[in-house]
Amino acid sequence: MVRLGFIIGFIALLGALLSGLAAYRVHDQELALDRIALARAIDVHASLVQDRLTERELLARVASGLFRAPSVLKPNMLEPLRSAIYAFKTDFVVAGWVARLQPNELAAAQAAISAAGFPRPEIRDYNDKPITGLTQPIDVLMDLEPRSDETKMLPGRSYDQDPVRSAMLTRARVEKRSVASDPVPLLHPNGPIGVIVAAPVIPEGATVPVGFVTFSYELASLMLTNDDMSLFSVALKDPRREGGELIANDQGVVSTRIAAADGPAPSATRTVSFGGRDWQLSYYAKTNSARRAEQTAIIVAAIGFAITAMVCGLFGYVAYNNLRLSREIQVRIGFERRLTAVIDELNHRVKNILAVIQSIVTRTLRHGSDIDVARELLIGRIHAMSNVVSLLSESQWQGVKLKGLFEARAIPHADRIAVTGPDIAVSARAAQSLSLLFFELASHSDEGLSLVGKHPHITANWTVTGEAPDEVFHFRWEEFNTSEATRRPDSDFGLILLDRVAPEALGGTAKRFFTDVSYVYELTAPMETVVDMTERDRTDKILAPVRPVRG
Repeated sequence: MVRLGFIIGFIALLGALLSGLAAYRVHDQELALDRIALARAIDVHASLVQDRLTERELLARVASGLFRAPSVLKPNMLEPLRSAIYAFKTDFVVAGWVARLQPNELAAAQAAISAAGFPRPEIRDYNDKPITGLTQPIDVLMDLEPRSDETKMLPGRSYDQDPVRSAMLTRARVEKRSVASDPVPLLHPNGPIGVIVAAPVIPEGATVPVGFVTFSYELASLMLTNDDMSLFSVALKDPRREGGELIANDQGVVSTRIAAADGPAPSATRTVSFGGRDWQLSYYAKTNSARRAEQTAIIVAAIGFAITAMVCGLFGYVAYNNLRLSREIQVRIGFERRLTAVIDELNHRVKNILAVIQSIVTRTLRHGSDIDVARELLIGRIHAMSNVVSLLSESQWQGVKLKGLFEARAIPHADRIAVTGPDIAVSARAAQSLSLLFFELASHSDEGLSLVGKHPHITANWTVTGEAPDEVFHFRWEEFNTSEATRRPDSDFGLILLDRVAPEALGGTAKRFFTDVSYVYELTAPMETVVDMTERDRTDKILAPVRPVRG
C-alpha cells in the first residue's frame, strides 16, 4: 500500500509539472502565432490596397495620355475616352474634364457646355455664383461621366475657389504629373468621403497643361472596407488634421475620428503611395493576443491536471482490480493478431506514400532549379499529399469524396474554381494521384491575367458514363480567360504528373491543350480503378472489432 501510494504521488507530481510546462509553452506559442498571423494579414492587406491605388492612378495617366482633342472648348470632350475608361475600371464616382480657360474663352466655354446638353452652362464659382471681371486663367469643369440628374448640374463650376481641388490642380500643373487630393466629400457637401486624382493633359509640343482628366473614388473602396471576420480594423491617417483618422465600417461608410492620446496604439502602420503622395494606414488588432494566450494556457493546464487526476485514479483502479488481468491477456492475444495485419497494411501504405514523396522531392529539387521556386513548389506538393492523407485518415482509409480534394486547404485559389460533378468516393491510391494533379493545375493558374487585370475563371467537372462494370470516369479542367502566352508553363514534374503519372495510376489517358479562350486538361479512366473495391474490402477487414480469444 505504501509503495502504491508513493507511485501515485510521484505520478501526480510529474503530471502537475508537465501540465505547467505545457501551459507555459502553449502561452508562448499562441502569442507568437497570433502576432505572426496579424503581421501577415496586415502585409497582405497593405499590398492589396497599394495594388488598387496603383491601378487607379494608372487609369488617370492612361486617360490623359489618350486625350488628343483639338480644342479644350469642344463639346463632349470625354466622348473619345468614354468606352475606354469604362472598360478599364468602373468603380470611380465621377470622371471629369477640367479645362484651364483664359479670360477671353468664357463665352465659348459656356456655349460648349450648353451644346453638350448640360442644364446650367453658365461659368460660375464653386459656390454657384456667376464669375465676372475675370483677369487670369481659371480651371472649369467642362465634361464628366457618368451623367445623371445629380452630376449634370456640375459642369460650368470653377475649382479655383475650392481649397482642396484648387491645391490639387495647382500641384498637378506645376509638377506635370498625376496628383491626388486630400479626402473631400464627393458630388455634394454631404456626399461620401473620397479622393480625387488629376492627371494633366499637355498637348504635343506644348509645355503647359491645357486641362486635367480627373477621377473621383470613394475612400472606402480604396482602403478595402473593414470586414467583421478580419483580424484587425484599418484606419487612414487624415492629412487635414493632426491626430485625425478616417475609418470605414462594413457598409462602406467613412467617418472621421480623433485618436485619443490615452487610447490604444495601432498594432502596425503601413505607408502606401497614391497620386504623388504617401498615405499612412493604421492597423488595430481586434483581439487581445496576450489575454487569449493566457486563457488558452489556463485551459491547457486545466486539461493537464484533469488528465493527471484521471491517470492517478485509473492507476489505482487497475491496481485494485487484478482479477481482470486474465481477460485482458485474452484480448491482447487477439489484438496482437490484428496488430500484425494492421502493421503489414501500414507498411504497404507508408511505402507507397514515401515513394510518392521521394519522387516529388527528386523532381522538384532537380539540378539547376531555382531554389526559392523549388521550395515553394515542394512545400505545396507535400502539403497536398498531407491533406489527402488527413482526409483518408478521417475516413479510416475508406476513400475520399472527390469534392473534398478541392477544399481551400488542399489547393491554391480554390475560391476561383467552379466544381461540378457527382460526389463519388475515390480510393486512397486515386485520391493521392488526383490531389497532386489538382494542386499542379491550380498552382499554375495564378499567373494567367487578362488585359483587364482579372484572374482566369476555372471550371472543374467530371462525369461517369456507361454501365457497371464498364463505367468510365471523365474529368475536365478548363481555365478561361487565359492563353499559352499568359499562363505560367508547367514544370517538368508537372508535365510528367499530368501526362504520365496520374493517367497511369488510374489506368487511363490524359490530354491537355489550349483553345482560343482557355487552357484545357482532360483525364479519362475506368471507374474500377478510380473506386478500388479490393482496397476498401481489405481496410474493412483490418478495422473489424477485436474479439476475445476463448480457450
